[in-house]
Amino acid sequence: MIAILWQTDGEPEEIAVTELLHRSGFLGTSANWAADMTLLLSLLVAALFTVGAVMALRQRYEAHRWIQTSGAVLNVILVVWLMILPYRDFVAPGIPARLGESFYWITTLHAVIGFFAFTFGNFVVLRGNGLMIKALKFNNYKLFMRAAYILYMATTLLGVWVYFAWFVNNPNPPVY
Repeated sequence: MIAILWQTDGEPEEIAVTELLHRSGFLGTSANWAADMTLLLSLLVAALFTVGAVMALRQRYEAHRWIQTSGAVLNVILVVWLMILPYRDFVAPGIPARLGESFYWITTLHAVIGFFAFTFGNFVVLRGNGLMIKALKFNNYKLFMRAAYILYMATTLLGVWVYFAWFVNNPNPPVY
């Protein structure tokens, strides 16, 4: 895949997406572009879920459904593309031997809680859009949606902690 970037002189530059993802980050840490983008997009998803929750509290259920669904779709792309692969490449090989090191246990805790938030949250979104098989349908939306929201926010906070552990407080950050 090719990405097109505009240089400061206004001329377009074609580069491979993988090259873009591995460029230096833009937040002033030791992170690369992909990690900085992952952090910002994760915060955007959290903001979408929060706005969606506010819409539900205001009984604007159609807006709530669209916002939550949009956040969930963005989150699926983010997790599958920018989170699973770095975990597989940089953390999983050190498990269980290095779980005593903060880099490994923080990231693994994020992955475990994130797995449940991701699975449960997408289940709730599928149900909310009428895409769940009858045997798995539920009626108590408030309980399920609130639980999914709390899980996702906990995962987001852990994700910010992972970013700091990997790229701010780590003298030898991973290069991917």
